[in-house]
Amino acid sequence: MSDLPTPDGPGHPPAGPAPLGSPAPATAMPAPPASAASGRGPRRFSLLPPVHGRANRTARKTPSRAGRNLPAAIGVGLALLAALIVGLLFSPLLFTAFVAAFVVVGVFEFARAMAFRQVLVPRVPLAIGAAALPFAAYLGGPEVLTLVYVAACLLAVLWRAIDPRPGAPAAARAGVLALTWIPLMVSFALLLLRTHDGALKLITMLLLVVANDTFGYLVGVLFGRHAMAPRVSPKKTWEGFGGSIVGAAVIGLLCATLLLGQPWWVGSIMAVATVGAATLGDLAESMVKREVGIKDMGTILPGHGGVMDRLDSIVLASPVAFLMFELLMPQL
Repeated sequence: MSDLPTPDGPGHPPAGPAPLGSPAPATAMPAPPASAASGRGPRRFSLLPPVHGRANRTARKTPSRAGRNLPAAIGVGLALLAALIVGLLFSPLLFTAFVAAFVVVGVFEFARAMAFRQVLVPRVPLAIGAAALPFAAYLGGPEVLTLVYVAACLLAVLWRAIDPRPGAPAAARAGVLALTWIPLMVSFALLLLRTHDGALKLITMLLLVVANDTFGYLVGVLFGRHAMAPRVSPKKTWEGFGGSIVGAAVIGLLCATLLLGQPWWVGSIMAVATVGAATLGDLAESMVKREVGIKDMGTILPGHGGVMDRLDSIVLASPVAFLMFELLMPQL
């Protein structure tokens, strides 16, 4: 037993009302929660980057109004664009392998994000399908792409159906969504590559997507005042969207006349269609991230986040570009 005085025990006055005029006895304050004692708010469950992670420290060292590490974002973006263009011009099969690797990482990021909502997406069939679809598009064309896509979806559904863990219907639906949203949509870029002057058409599409991101970012940071979808992507503004259209129209005009030998208006139409599709793709990914409560899909690309944070614009721009080139340049 301790020798410290206890209430109503030796060395401690008996409990009872305090005499008039005496100070009120001190009451013990409840201990603050650990989060308040450390000066932080309640911890939130989040995907990469972690609360104390290197990516977050880097972002604090190089703040920007758009929340990016701008030098890293520019460097990584230029390196990726250069690698894609070199692959397109000198080794289309190597370019296809590069695309397949990117979409495999993209579906894994999607699966990790879904896990935070207790949706266990079947990763093995998703990886197999994501790797196969770009090669099916480039080597076999639309027919083979369709067959491989259907087979990949069936494999994902059957794989999850025989899994004894709960939540199979939601996981199967998410698996089909992942295969449709990422590798199938991106595979339209490989279908475009198969056409006459396909490499030049694909370079035009990539330059339009880069113009959309670059001019939208610059104009949005400098002049953005009116949010386009504040509940989905608060930093995307109508001013930035207008900057994307104007900047992409200039790039489209130059690409149409100098690369493709087409009238200027072909480039302008391509620019408007690509910017619209890229913006919808960006908003779609933002909706997924908002739904699961994460900021970025990953940290593999410094200044950008995850692979899906770069593919978000391309996934919808690819089928739109393929369709527009088929309509505007059918003879090629």
